[in-house]
Amino acid sequence: MLNPHGECWVITDTAAGNQRQALALAEYLGMPMRHLVLQPRAPWSWLAPKLELGGRLALSARQRRLFAPPWPTVAIGCGRAAALFTRMLRRLSDGQCYTVQILDPRIDPAHWDTVVAPRHDRLDGPNVLQPLGSLNPVDDEWLADGRDACPGFAELPQPRVGVLLGGSRQGITLDGDYARQLSTRLLERQRGEGGSLLVLGSRRTSPVLVEVFRRSLRDVPGLVWAGPDDGRNPYPGVLGWADRLVVTPDSVNMLSEACAVGCPVQTFVAAPLPAKIERFHHALREAGLLHDLDGPTVRPPPPLRETADIAADLRQHIAARQRDASTA
Repeated sequence: MLNPHGECWVITDTAAGNQRQALALAEYLGMPMRHLVLQPRAPWSWLAPKLELGGRLALSARQRRLFAPPWPTVAIGCGRAAALFTRMLRRLSDGQCYTVQILDPRIDPAHWDTVVAPRHDRLDGPNVLQPLGSLNPVDDEWLADGRDACPGFAELPQPRVGVLLGGSRQGITLDGDYARQLSTRLLERQRGEGGSLLVLGSRRTSPVLVEVFRRSLRDVPGLVWAGPDDGRNPYPGVLGWADRLVVTPDSVNMLSEACAVGCPVQTFVAAPLPAKIERFHHALREAGLLHDLDGPTVRPPPPLRETADIAADLRQHIAARQRDASTA
């Protein structure tokens, strides 16, 4: 199917997870793309996307110059702040802009043409698409690029175990005690089967966790990466070369991307999870995509890759909109 004609705006706040999802979907659509990072001011920032009245005044003068006509053919937003502007675009463009909102906007999804909300959000509606996990760019080409970017990882002893560290969030505590428990289990298994450990922190990973892993894994082949001071981010290379991935339980995005690789994925849960995250874990386990760190070795599952399918669905809807407009 041909890509829709026209421009696609990607609208996000500064959150890396929101940007990653929206940009990944836009890349699969294959349209000329413009990324707007918009930060609404109070009171719109408090009430987005419910408070639409005077919404352009939510932006600074500089950002208003960016959020201006000509309006795009498609707008993809991710997160509540972006949802204010994708909602506005439907009205500002007289319905000509096809609006897509990623994640539950917390109001009626009928305000957008399509809402993409993961199943554990429990959002229903005739225009709601419900992937199992979060959208992401991980596919065979992305993984091959990651391996090309980090060729030295090929020399590390197998199994190469990638360890993705998130951070504490409401209802989930990842502190020094958690890090010591996780590192102890990783070391015990590495001593038994050999291999290497490639540990990656994220923006939310506390220095306490990083220091625990630096100390405990200093004699183990691999690396501990926690930011630019450790060199270029090797995340794509770690996913590309991993024989197994271990992911902390807090991040839907990290778990979704790990499950897109096609290698076994494990997690270590030290305390009961919040209900929404627990639903997500349960769905991954039911699909054979997620296992306990202390469990037996499993065969690699089929990768969880949903972004291309969501984009194909959107292309059909956008093309139908464009056909209707051309015959009106």
